[in-house]
Amino acid sequence: MGEAIIGPLKGSTLDVIPSTLTTWEAWRTAHPDTLALDVHAWRTAFDLADMAIITDFGTESVAYSVPRLREVGLVNDVVAGVEVAVVIDPENPQRWVVLSRRLDDRVVELELTSDGLLDPVSGTIFDPFLGRGLSGPLSDQTLDQLPAFTAFREDYPTFFPNGRVWP
Repeated sequence: MGEAIIGPLKGSTLDVIPSTLTTWEAWRTAHPDTLALDVHAWRTAFDLADMAIITDFGTESVAYSVPRLREVGLVNDVVAGVEVAVVIDPENPQRWVVLSRRLDDRVVELELTSDGLLDPVSGTIFDPFLGRGLSGPLSDQTLDQLPAFTAFREDYPTFFPNGRVWP
């Protein structure tokens, strides 16, 4: 939960920041100037298929089952009044992101296509992981990345007893 349990900061919580899970190759393609520390590490036994992607905006949290998301690729949802798109890459099921669907005074309803995320109303295509407009009338816009994290599906009700499970 990111809450300090002992020490001078006891009771304070860490801020959740936007994050994504992706491959190093995909990250370097999108962010070629990235520097990274190369440290020997052990492989984890975690399997994303056992996880859920969690959005928590204080007044509401939602768990999106990774296996179910892999079936659909994209979920348009509203969490605590925030319009979200939860996306898993059909080409790389280890890669996910949560984006805002609000652009100024407009909310887009997105569809996952082979070209990216399509807003069928405007005809705009967005990059499914960076949120950048690629083509169409809203191509100068970017869908903001939102805070989210993964957790084991069976642990979600323990930490979020009033949370919602999608679908």
